[in-house]
Amino acid sequence: MSNERTLDLLEAKIEELRQLNAADGIDLSGEITKLEKKLLDLRRELYSNLSDWERVGIARNPKRPYSLNYIETVFTDFYELHGDRILGDDRALLTGMARLEGSPVVVIAQQKGRSTEENKERFFGMTRPIGYRKAKRAFEFAERFGFPVVTLVDTPGAYPGLESEESNIGGAIAASLLTMSQLKVPILSVVIGEGGSGGALAIALADRILMLENAIYSVISPEGAAAILWKNKEQAKEAAVALNLTADHLHELGLIDEVVPEPLGGAQRDFDRTAADLRVALVKHLGELRELELQELLDARYARYRAVGKFQEQESDAA
Repeated sequence: MSNERTLDLLEAKIEELRQLNAADGIDLSGEITKLEKKLLDLRRELYSNLSDWERVGIARNPKRPYSLNYIETVFTDFYELHGDRILGDDRALLTGMARLEGSPVVVIAQQKGRSTEENKERFFGMTRPIGYRKAKRAFEFAERFGFPVVTLVDTPGAYPGLESEESNIGGAIAASLLTMSQLKVPILSVVIGEGGSGGALAIALADRILMLENAIYSVISPEGAAAILWKNKEQAKEAAVALNLTADHLHELGLIDEVVPEPLGGAQRDFDRTAADLRVALVKHLGELRELELQELLDARYARYRAVGKFQEQESDAA
């Protein structure tokens, strides 16, 4: 039996005992306490000192909360906007208006599916060109009305199919990046699960970037990097380490601004707590960004991305 399965069974048993305790008036508090301690000890054993590859697994866990879960919990009054006004709608990317602690914001979020049918509808969270054009439309809408932008990133990457190439996926991503770089409102981005390649970056060029503790963010998947570097996808674990794709590594490198904590085992283990922590972080960072004058905001954004990466010039050996 897998460790995850053991945890699920323990949680189910604890919930069953709680219901019996409430319904039948039988005092089962002692047994519940014992099982809760056993559950906590097992979680600590499994999820303390996780490797980079183990965090990749948690980021991809199909039980992990997706963007709509956070939209429904962290925000209020979400009103979805559809379509790119050229070809149609992309269900892998959601755009709309919402309120955060009563203040209006524009939300742009990548959404995966739970079932086979929903994944077919949402292209497994992989955005196509029409989705990025829809995002660009939402960015421009936000600027027109002076609303801050919050983006939720969760994608393996942009959709790699023929229709994407035929519709210029590279150009759509570039246009989204250009729009975000010049946007005259605050932009706050959160990587909630997978932050894969240009598909993620296309909606993550922001003034502040947050990551959930078990999220990942990288220019390429570990499997893709292993196939290129070692010609062997089986070396994905080594690639995950080399890519520095976890929240802690990226925070140390200065590429993200805050790591939002998760319960042991991932956000799905206590979603309400994770959502509450994310709401606090969003309110704090948006409050700080709103204090900046427009030119300060744009200058800081420019400086942020000019500072990404390091290089060292070598002196020429030529006489």
